[in-house]
Amino acid sequence: MSVTRVHNFSISLDGFGTGEGLSLDAPFGHAGERLHEWMFATRFWGEMVGQPGGGHGVDNAFAQQHGPGIGAEIMGAGKYGYPGWHKDPEWQGWWGPNPPFHTPTFVLTHHTREPIDMAGGTTFYFLDTSPAEALKAAREAAGELDIRIGGGVTVVRDFLAARLIDHMHVVVVPILLGRGVRLWDGLEGIEEDYQIEATASPSGVTHLTFTRSVR
Repeated sequence: MSVTRVHNFSISLDGFGTGEGLSLDAPFGHAGERLHEWMFATRFWGEMVGQPGGGHGVDNAFAQQHGPGIGAEIMGAGKYGYPGWHKDPEWQGWWGPNPPFHTPTFVLTHHTREPIDMAGGTTFYFLDTSPAEALKAAREAAGELDIRIGGGVTVVRDFLAARLIDHMHVVVVPILLGRGVRLWDGLEGIEEDYQIEATASPSGVTHLTFTRSVR
């Protein structure tokens, strides 16, 4: 059976995966791009955006695991668009005509609309359903390939709370945000269900991998 995976999910030292004050001009609120600067410096990111260069070290080794083997993605309304995007019938996400997913992509939202076919193989489907039902739909679309839980924070937390994530890569960035949306709230004791490994990077971030324990 396919597995559910989270990759390159950045949080601050105090556990926030996004800042406060999200808007069309500030997708991560007051956090800006600080949570993701480690990734912008990698070769993985350079290849994604068509720019030369980028590091080949440990950050790149983790970042490039994002894509292989993925057959579908699940994301929340907050990742798909800015607050209020559902009122704009022309909104098709942040990523332009060729989004980087290249798979069926399921958006969890209370404001559903018809599917949107994009260039490169991405089709956005809009579902108002539970994590378990969304995962069932994604698995049917992905076949034998894996499902990526793409965020934002609330979606990852909800899937963790339901123990529907098999492998998770969290990047702890050495900044304090103080406010925003925290990943770990309500997840006390989750470490009992996962094997956790930590890898420090010269860039200052720490890569944590959570792999579901076999019992």
